[in-house]
Amino acid sequence: MNDEVELAPKFRSDVTVDLVRHAAQDSDVIWAARVSTTGEQSLEALQQDPDKSKGLINFLMRDRHGTPFEHNSMTFFISAPIFVFREFHRHRSGWSYNEESGRYRELQPVFYVPGTDRKLVQQGRPGRYEFVDGTEKQQTVVDEQMKAAYEASYAAYQQMLSEGVAREVARAVLPVGLFSSMYATCNARSLMHFLSLRTKDDRATVPSFPQREIEMVAEQMEAEWAKLMPLTHAAFNAHGRVAP
Repeated sequence: MNDEVELAPKFRSDVTVDLVRHAAQDSDVIWAARVSTTGEQSLEALQQDPDKSKGLINFLMRDRHGTPFEHNSMTFFISAPIFVFREFHRHRSGWSYNEESGRYRELQPVFYVPGTDRKLVQQGRPGRYEFVDGTEKQQTVVDEQMKAAYEASYAAYQQMLSEGVAREVARAVLPVGLFSSMYATCNARSLMHFLSLRTKDDRATVPSFPQREIEMVAEQMEAEWAKLMPLTHAAFNAHGRVAP
């Protein structure tokens, strides 16, 4: 029998994002850009008020001079269902990830069940569809069936562990609605590209239609980034939410 205390399944309809460390501010964009025209004198921009160079940030964003937005770093600790991370890990350029391992630890019974505000029904054909609210019956079916499936799969997982089956084998029975956690590190440019695809926003020049659960993660990440680099964030919105 495994040594950890057996837990009853828990169900969540939220995700969590914590900014755990950062080296990111609007002035990082300015000194990185100014080196192209002023060389070593660009070091003076390290101490300058970035508000005085708001126009430069807007110019870089508008004309898509992207590399000055890469000289910063943000690390987030994210807790979300596995299916969110499988979409997330498609973003490779400018990202680094480390996720908890089902080989090396016993996975905890925390599962995703959509809240009542989650639209359940897809209407329309591929490329031209929308999601609408489900009926009360559909909400009940989703809630009951998801919980029953989660409880059964976790019971099977625990039974295999109790018989001495390796964690890396037993985990195969667990669903993608299981919560996982990871560290994700990016820079402002890679985050803007992520946000352009994983949020739906009326200001976007190119519309995107993300799955709601990864959008929930993206919204929290964007809120943290906006506090760190407000001028860059404002320029991103002003120029159509397209990554430079």
